[in-house]
Amino acid sequence: RGTYACMIGFGINSGAYISEIFRSGINSIDIGQMEAGRSLGLSEGTTMLKIILPQAIKNVLPALFNEFIALVKETSVAGYIAVRDVTKVASSIKGTYFISSPLYVAAVMYLVLVLFLTFLQKRLERRLARSDRS
Repeated sequence: RGTYACMIGFGINSGAYISEIFRSGINSIDIGQMEAGRSLGLSEGTTMLKIILPQAIKNVLPALFNEFIALVKETSVAGYIAVRDVTKVASSIKGTYFISSPLYVAAVMYLVLVLFLTFLQKRLERRLARSDRS
C-alpha cells in the first residue's frame, strides 16, 4: 500500500510539473511555425508532431532532466510513507547497530546517481547544441 501511495503521490506531483514544462515548451515555439505547416497542407496534428514538438523537446529537455533529478532526490523521503527504500534501510541499520556509516553510504549513492544524471544531461545538451550549429 505504501508503494502505491508513493507512486501516486510522486506521479501526480511530477505529472503537474512535467505538463507545465511541455506546455511552456510548446508555447515557446513561434506561432508562425504552425501557420507554415498548415499552409503546406499538413493537418494540425501532423504539424504538431512533425514541426512543433521536435523544436519544443529541444527547448524543454533541460527542465525535464532537472525534474527527473529532483524526483530521484525526493524519493529519499519515501521511507517515511512505509516504503523500504535506501534511506529507510540505512536509518534502521543505524538504529540497530548504532553506527552512522550506512546513512553516509546512502547519501553517497544518491550523490553518485545525481552526478551521473547531470553528466548525461550535459552530454545530451551539448549534442543537441552541436546539431543546431551544423
